[in-house]
Order: sequence, then C-alpha cells, then structure tokens
Amino acid sequence: MNIKFSTYRIKLHHSFGISRSSYDYYDILYFYLVDGDIIGRGEAAPSKRYNESIDKILSILRKGISLPEEYTKRNEIWAHIKPQLMGVSSLEAAANMAIWDWYGQKENKAVYDILEFDVRTLPKTSYTIAIGDMKELDEKIELSLPYSILKVKLGTPKDDKEIIRQIRLKTDRLIRVDANEGWALDTAKEMSYWLAERNVEFIEQPFPADRLNDTALLREISPLPLYADENSIDSADISKIAGVFDGINIKLMKCGGIDEALVMIKIAKRLNMKIMLGCMIESSVGITAAAQLASEVDAVDLDGNLLINNDPYKGVEVIDGRLRLSSENIGMGLSLVNQRKGLL
Repeated sequence: MNIKFSTYRIKLHHSFGISRSSYDYYDILYFYLVDGDIIGRGEAAPSKRYNESIDKILSILRKGISLPEEYTKRNEIWAHIKPQLMGVSSLEAAANMAIWDWYGQKENKAVYDILEFDVRTLPKTSYTIAIGDMKELDEKIELSLPYSILKVKLGTPKDDKEIIRQIRLKTDRLIRVDANEGWALDTAKEMSYWLAERNVEFIEQPFPADRLNDTALLREISPLPLYADENSIDSADISKIAGVFDGINIKLMKCGGIDEALVMIKIAKRLNMKIMLGCMIESSVGITAAAQLASEVDAVDLDGNLLINNDPYKGVEVIDGRLRLSSENIGMGLSLVNQRKGLL
C-alpha cells in the first residue's frame, strides 16, 4: 500500500459568497491509498475559517506519512495515520475517507453496507443560493429548479430581506437560511419572525461562535429552530450547545471524517437534537463520502459538487432532488470521469 496525493482547483458556476467571504474557485487535495488494483480516495477541502489551507496540508504530506507494517484492519490503519496529520481536520477527513473507500473495495462491499445503513430512500438535498451579485439571482434560481429545498445564504449588511423577496417572487419552495455568523441579536430577532412567515424551515448559525449567549436569547423567542454550524465542529462541542441550538450541522471537513461523524450522530440523537449533514464546496469524492451517512440524519445539504463545473469524479447522484447511491457500489462507489494529470 502507498499514499499518493494531488491538488486540484474546483471552479464554481457563480461566485460563492457568504457573510464573510466570496470565491470563484477553491483549491482542494485528493488523498489516495493505492493497494494493487484498489484505489481508496479521499478529499480535503480546507477552510480559512478553521485556519486550514492547501499549503498547510502539503507541508504535512511532503514530510511523509507512514503506514503500519500490517494493514489488513481499517481501524488500525486509521489509528496509525491520524496522529501524523497534525490535527488538520480536512486532511483527517481525506485520509479517513480513503481508508473507508479502500476497506469497502477490499471487502467487496459498499461503505453504507459495512455500516449497515439502509440507503434505499435517502433525503432530498438542499441547493445553495449564495450571496453575490443580485443580477445573478434569477439565474441561480433557474439552476435550482431540480431541487425542492433551497439553502439561502444571508448575513449581508442590507440585502437579506431583498434576497428572500426576490426568491419568493419566483418560487415558494422550502427555504433553509444560513447566516454564517453574520447577524447581530436585534437583526436576528426581527429576521426570525419575518422569515417564519415565508416558508423557512430553520436558521443556521445566526451569530459568531463565541456569542453563544446571544443564541440562547434568540432561541427563547425564535419561532424557527436554530442549527449550529461553526459551533458544532466535532463531538466534543455537542454537549456544550445542547439546549442552546435545536440541531447541528455535521461536515466531514470540520470533524475529521466518517468515524467522528458517526460519533456526532450518536451523541446528537441521545440529546434529542436534530442533525443536518452538510459540506464545504467539494467535488463528488467528499460529497459521496458524506452521503454514506445520509440515511441517519434529519436534513441534508450535500450540494457542493453541484455548484462546480469541473468535477473530475462521479459518485452519489441526485435524482429529482434526492440523493441516490447505487446498490452496485463497492467502497464509496467513485469513478474518475475527467482525466487530469495526477488524479487517480
């Protein structure tokens, strides 16, 4: 078995804006476990919000990652590799995905079958309408037509209501709002009532993560449930926010992979918190890894690969807005469809 890796730039259909940033592309890294004819694939999509970058990841990988002498057991490989990844969660996610993909192929089983998850009917995914040029909003709404749920990014200085108004002129589909830490308490109180009258399901991360008291105050009066994103990094965070948020957003890139996401799901269920499965802007490698867990959550926001125009891989599909994993999959069920130098 060998470790290989390659960087890749994924390009967006439209600029992707949230309350604190806007990008036309993202640099990601593919992590491969090559074992004879088996290629286990993983993806790292680092976020500046969590002080991660491709450069930081490359500095770790170029020093070399050792593998155990015996690599027949998935848990043993992960236990050996993880301490070498320096706590960089997106790199942990990539390595963890690759191990699961390799193991599934080795066992001739789909990852979801190994986990004993029923994926015959998976949830519908939301489709994100990001902050950007208001002139592009109609085109974004047009692109979203195959999806019955919209994820609308808010947290602008003055355009939040106008964004929702413009969307509501075109469609009455269910909306989930993500403020990405962009609101003040007074704004959030007003917006929660205003949004509740416009077929909005919940509000995600209204305030910066260090303003948990404001979230508690908002939850006392908000007619809409509140979901944590930046306040829900990994399993250690969940007990701290139980009773403040109604639900959590699990992202593999934040928590460090499938194994940690499974722990988060178990804890959230025990605390009677809702669970959303989310993503960064990612290709089909990262999205397909997350989709293995989709049967276990309440809401799905796995559209990162739908927002880019140069996805080199094929994996999970979206049919009539709903995720679909093939019953013929082994491993994660990925295939390389766009040959590029360095990609396996």
